[in-house]
Amino acid sequence: MKYVLVTGGVVSGLGKGVTASSIGLLLQASGLRVTSIKIDPYLNTDAGTMSPFEHGEVFVLDDGGEVDLDLGNYERFLNSTLTRDNNLTTGKIYQSVIDKERKGDYLGRTVQVVPHITDAIQEWIERVANVPVDGKEGPPDVCVIELGGTIGDIESMPFIEALGQFSYKAGPDNFCLVHVSLVPVLSVVGEQKTKPTQHSVRRLRSLGLTPNILACRSTKALEDNVKTKLSQFCHVPEENIVTLYDVPNIWHVPLLLRDQKVHEAILRELNLLGKTVEADVTEWTARTKIYDTLQDPVKIAMVGKYTGLTDSYLSVLKALLHASVACHKKLVVEWVAASDLEEITAQEAPDVHKAAWDLLKGADGILVPGGFGDRGVQGKILATKYARENQVPFLGICLGMQLAVVEFARSVLGFEDANSTEFEPETSSPCVIFMPEGSTTHMGGTMRLGSRRTHFQVPDCKSAKLYGNAKFVDERHRHRYEVNPDMISEIENAGLSFVGKDETGRRMEIVELQSHPYFVGVQFHPEFKSRPGKPSALFVGLIAAASGCLEAILQASGKVNKVSTNTRVANGPAMGSVYQNSNVYSNGNGLHH
Repeated sequence: MKYVLVTGGVVSGLGKGVTASSIGLLLQASGLRVTSIKIDPYLNTDAGTMSPFEHGEVFVLDDGGEVDLDLGNYERFLNSTLTRDNNLTTGKIYQSVIDKERKGDYLGRTVQVVPHITDAIQEWIERVANVPVDGKEGPPDVCVIELGGTIGDIESMPFIEALGQFSYKAGPDNFCLVHVSLVPVLSVVGEQKTKPTQHSVRRLRSLGLTPNILACRSTKALEDNVKTKLSQFCHVPEENIVTLYDVPNIWHVPLLLRDQKVHEAILRELNLLGKTVEADVTEWTARTKIYDTLQDPVKIAMVGKYTGLTDSYLSVLKALLHASVACHKKLVVEWVAASDLEEITAQEAPDVHKAAWDLLKGADGILVPGGFGDRGVQGKILATKYARENQVPFLGICLGMQLAVVEFARSVLGFEDANSTEFEPETSSPCVIFMPEGSTTHMGGTMRLGSRRTHFQVPDCKSAKLYGNAKFVDERHRHRYEVNPDMISEIENAGLSFVGKDETGRRMEIVELQSHPYFVGVQFHPEFKSRPGKPSALFVGLIAAASGCLEAILQASGKVNKVSTNTRVANGPAMGSVYQNSNVYSNGNGLHH
């Protein structure tokens, strides 16, 4: 097994996750099987209870793991399916060691950070690195490990010590360290300054780790004299010093690294040069060129609670991007704070209220993503009502789907106090209720999590057609509340159809308004399985409906395997880019990839 460790220095937020993902993609393109591990030094067991404002979105895996958003990048770039064990935290390690101590596994010895915690870290890495994540048999060839935080952080010290020991145990031909650091340009003198990176590498070396490759973040490519200086003071060959300069979007990063032959440097350090094929990123390059040349805009209003931090909706944004590129449209996201749409804002800040409504009314489509808590709920309901009454394409995810049901019950059925018991426990019209199996005392890991199967009840509904006329789909979930099954018949009689349900038939998964151009709500999170080359079906539906080409796509759904890659729908995508080989929707037995 070969290991590539990616660390960061000077400041956080340099893009270690994208760098690690891009390295994995290049190694994969060279014919190697790749897996990934993200190390987060915080004490939380997982990311499940962390605020999106604090840490960005919580990414959900097939096995129900609630993990760091970087694992979403790994899955999207490598087209892999990771597990909760691919996200290692201080909390998980300490919990496992303490559990062993309570069981008496240490036979009375004093349990210490060294060797017990450091050994547990190394054992975890070795075990997880050998688990395949690409659907094939046998262990991967390379494991890319990203160490979160910045070198010198006190909470990451046990991991640094463990990785130092691990690099010695693995051997020089099996371990490569890529250090991502900052080379700032002072605006006053316009000179690239190497001192921060020098200090960062010196700190790294003092902790027992020596970088093989330096990836330097800067606004522009490193000058030759800067590379020479870094090589001299950091003891890294000049050919192993690369620049991660600013690019239009992260799809360029693998190509940037490829052009600087980073993969060859890594293969050389791992003694794999000559044992792999030349990195083939033809498809990735073509998709990036399409992305760069898109001109025809499609505006999607994102009506959410955490609009101040876009990372809170990272996977939703990526899924919208994947779908818009597939539909050959330039994505424009209009951020609408849900609370700004509410009447109380009209009274307190009328200009803010008007601006929010102007954005909403100017959008081609409306998306209400998932969330927790009652702030902004009424604004989301108002946005949903506007979409329903004005025939604006709409996609509601998780809470967005639940609020679509609440809005319909209020406006169409006349249940003025219709609500979710999450926000109004005593409502006489509980459209959304707490799930029986949920916990009211523990927050972490107690939701309905991970991949669950949804069976289509109406074969000719828009959702089923978008999924390639599948009979069922497997999508990822993260929720505590569900649509009240006792109100289903009344709601359906009024025109809102629950076209997708779980295997019991009592848990609602997909809702559609058949008389609407595109009004879809889903209990699951389709964004978590969207990939650049395999966009989510329902996001493609939203973008297509907002672009005026949904009907053409739905008509073509029955002829998926007959459509040429170059066949274009008027004002829409090249159908092969969306449907070819059934990569997006169905593999013939209804299983959604």
